[in-house]
Amino acid sequence: MSASPRPFYITTPIYYVNDRPHIGHSYTTTVCDVAARFHRFLGLDVFFLTGTDEHGIKVEKSAAERGVSPQALADENAAEFQRVLRMLDFTNDDFIRTTQRRHTLQVERFVQRLIASGDIYLGQYEGWYDEGQEEFVPDTRAKDQEYKSAVSGRPLVRMREENYFFRLSAYQQRLEDLYREQPEFVRPEARRNEMLGRLRDGLTDVPVTRTSFSWGISIPGQDKHVLWVWLDALSNYVTALGIGLEPGETDLVPPGRARFWPADYHVIGKEILFFHAIFWPAMLMALDLPLPRCIYAHSFWISEGRKMSKSLGNFIDLPTIQGYIDSFSLDAFRWFLITQGPLGSTDTDFARTKFIEVYNSDLANTLGNSLSRVVNMIGKYFDGRAPRPGGFAVSGFDWPALTNAAVDAAIASMARLELSEAMGSALGLVRQVDSFIDATRPFTMAKDESKREELAAVLYQCAEALRIASVLLWCAMPNKIEQAWRMLGQNIDPTAGNLRDLCRWGGLKAGTAVVKGEALFPRFADTEPSAQ
Repeated sequence: MSASPRPFYITTPIYYVNDRPHIGHSYTTTVCDVAARFHRFLGLDVFFLTGTDEHGIKVEKSAAERGVSPQALADENAAEFQRVLRMLDFTNDDFIRTTQRRHTLQVERFVQRLIASGDIYLGQYEGWYDEGQEEFVPDTRAKDQEYKSAVSGRPLVRMREENYFFRLSAYQQRLEDLYREQPEFVRPEARRNEMLGRLRDGLTDVPVTRTSFSWGISIPGQDKHVLWVWLDALSNYVTALGIGLEPGETDLVPPGRARFWPADYHVIGKEILFFHAIFWPAMLMALDLPLPRCIYAHSFWISEGRKMSKSLGNFIDLPTIQGYIDSFSLDAFRWFLITQGPLGSTDTDFARTKFIEVYNSDLANTLGNSLSRVVNMIGKYFDGRAPRPGGFAVSGFDWPALTNAAVDAAIASMARLELSEAMGSALGLVRQVDSFIDATRPFTMAKDESKREELAAVLYQCAEALRIASVLLWCAMPNKIEQAWRMLGQNIDPTAGNLRDLCRWGGLKAGTAVVKGEALFPRFADTEPSAQ
């Protein structure tokens, strides 16, 4: 009996419903979607979670300004996020909302446990508060930031309030030990260094309730104390799995989901790293729950060399995203995000000229052109049937070895969430096919009948290398790659979990019907050089 596949759990942050979906949401979710698709194809037991964060003072204020209830506003914007998930063809396994009973019930239980253990206690807070980030800011850091938000630049608010506090200071040593013993708990390295700096400054206890608004989960039996939005929101990663449910409560969360904890990756933007990398592990320690394996905090997109701003008109919003999809295809948009995006420690420019350059270079001139050349030659010289492999070889092109190396490299890179490197390994195979064609000149071989077997071997090797590359590329560009599979006569089911088997050399059977189709990625000539 074969062993059960290893669970793989990846999450986006849950997105705040006071904002409309934009490039930041699309990017983080695309990263997770690509990783989830790849690991499902590899045969892992995958759970991919996203959702919406629906409580807090900003939602309450926005709802009041519009003359609607906070729940009505949350419902409207959560529906918009779900619409965008469908529009961008994401494969999330669940969409959690913090207003759902399955979530609120478990959060209330967690808080009761923390009060009982003494990790949450009643106290008085006086200090600075970042309303945009919903973050309490210590006096020293507020002074360093000139009493402005480190993210939005807006003035911090001075507040005095009775609060329940989380005893974060009690976990200083355990967190230091965690960072020393697990150096890849936070990635990339620059983000880890930031958190080490926060630890060196010393941790103070954190207020985890507010009394100045009512839209949120209350402390059980203390209705005036509404939970800090971060304690509420971060819990989603375990409430979606039913970690806080009692046996038999399967009407709220399907049974068996607890197997996915701990998460392999929490993928987030760098602006919310402290909450995920310091507060969240301390909270899990207090609840005696395992810690996630990695908090991956990517950087920001900028636009045309400048910080994105609605007032500057360079904000990559949904209509702008839809424009790119309409002009280039959804798969081309996904390709640009994951190969050019800010997974590293520096921000990345989303510029139209760069998009077109990448599209033409990687997709039109390389992948699309190589596939068309090979399929057309097989159609012309072998009546549209994959030729027999033969024994012809060219020095420097040991295709079984080349493809095995590319597959191993792609799998290793994807395990580390190095998406650009993984896709680079796959596209590198396509570029080697182009080099192989240049070296062997099959169109010249075709003129010499005595080289018929050599021609067959060359074109088989080209088609087989492209087939293997396409298997690796599917997670990034599923629609276009399925079109490529039809051209190569392949009937592949990515849900079968057999990526490694499909990537073994020789999977293309001689005689397979190979058909010319529409160009995967027509070359794009920009007629709007100044358009955003």
